[in-house]
Amino acid sequence: MKTVQKFRWSMILLICAITIINYLDRTALGVAAPTILETTGITKEQYSWVVSAFQLAYTIGQPIMGFFIDTIGLRLGFAICAIVWGLATMGHALTGTWQGLAFMRGIMGFSEASAIPAGIKTASIWFPAKERGIASGIFNMGTSFGAMLAPPLITWCILFQSWQFAFVVSGSLALIAALAWFTFYRDPKDSKMLSAEERAYIEAGQEKYLDIDTKEKVSVSSILSQRNFWGIGIARFLADPAWGTINFWVPIFFVETLHFSLKEIAMFVWLPFLMADLGCLASGFVAKFLNDRGFSLIRSRLITFSIGAVLMMTIGFVSIVQNPYLAVFLVSLGGFSHQLLSTVASTLGGDLFNKKQVATAVGMAGACAWTGQLIFNLFIGAFVGIIGFGPFFIALAFFDVIGAVVLWIFIRENKIENSNFQLERN
Repeated sequence: MKTVQKFRWSMILLICAITIINYLDRTALGVAAPTILETTGITKEQYSWVVSAFQLAYTIGQPIMGFFIDTIGLRLGFAICAIVWGLATMGHALTGTWQGLAFMRGIMGFSEASAIPAGIKTASIWFPAKERGIASGIFNMGTSFGAMLAPPLITWCILFQSWQFAFVVSGSLALIAALAWFTFYRDPKDSKMLSAEERAYIEAGQEKYLDIDTKEKVSVSSILSQRNFWGIGIARFLADPAWGTINFWVPIFFVETLHFSLKEIAMFVWLPFLMADLGCLASGFVAKFLNDRGFSLIRSRLITFSIGAVLMMTIGFVSIVQNPYLAVFLVSLGGFSHQLLSTVASTLGGDLFNKKQVATAVGMAGACAWTGQLIFNLFIGAFVGIIGFGPFFIALAFFDVIGAVVLWIFIRENKIENSNFQLERN
């Protein structure tokens, strides 16, 4: 079979495309919600339980899906997850009650939690360390692209047919994604499309102490015993409230505080996601720039995270600015800053854990991230009517600075320890 030059980039583009579908599917409900509530009689309170079912299942699902992928393999594991969330998405069309929707959202959230662990594991396997951050940034761009593409596609489906048709279409995309992944994905050692030269380049650029060939089962306790995990987990716990706020609360802030019309919402609400995509991409390039100039790989990541944390402090000014367009700019800068540092935090999982642990470790850290997001969302919901949005934007300005301090204190690049082995850095 003829080999393909720079084939590793085809693999990261493939998982980026599947990540786009993953986030398109999860965003579909928000776009269709007004129509669903109007036609089914579901109340806003009941709708909140539907949304919470997804968030809770996604939080629980990340470490379990990561463990599942590490255990049975990336190719088969991620394909199964995509099939399950595709069928669950299509299942939305079969129910008109909030209980039925909550059940489908729970299954969907649990299986969709596989996307980030699978993406980081792909970048870890397919790329040398110096390119891993760029690769992670590219696939992570799919999160924002999916959120941007959902509104026009789902709206068209509703206008063309019905809200049920919208979920059939979006769910079908996941089934196509599963087929494409299982058909085209192979690990580098098994890929016939990968040239010998590129395979050697990938292997030469990876940390030898992470390339463990062992039949030992993945140990969750060994991951929990490592300070590196807790550094990443705490940093992500502090970082993700910003992403939840941008996704779920900023549109409401635009309407209630800045008095934007629906037309202005349509004109500006996508800007933070566009900037978030740029942040994903910038993350890898900034770290590579620092690495090329003599900083170690891990130190380059930590500096990049710190840069993002300092930039994130500007979102605190949203609490005092009067100009609505300046507020949009600051929120958009917040989207850029968050994805800049969040991509670093996720990529560290591929840098610090061996190939048999990486998806599990990333999933467990993801559970920390979504736990932080859930708690912060509950606080906003409980107190925003009393104190307004200002204090929450101020809190977001400092969370990531604390997270940067935690990373610098906890992360150790010279060794990785667990109950089975201790590996020295080359």
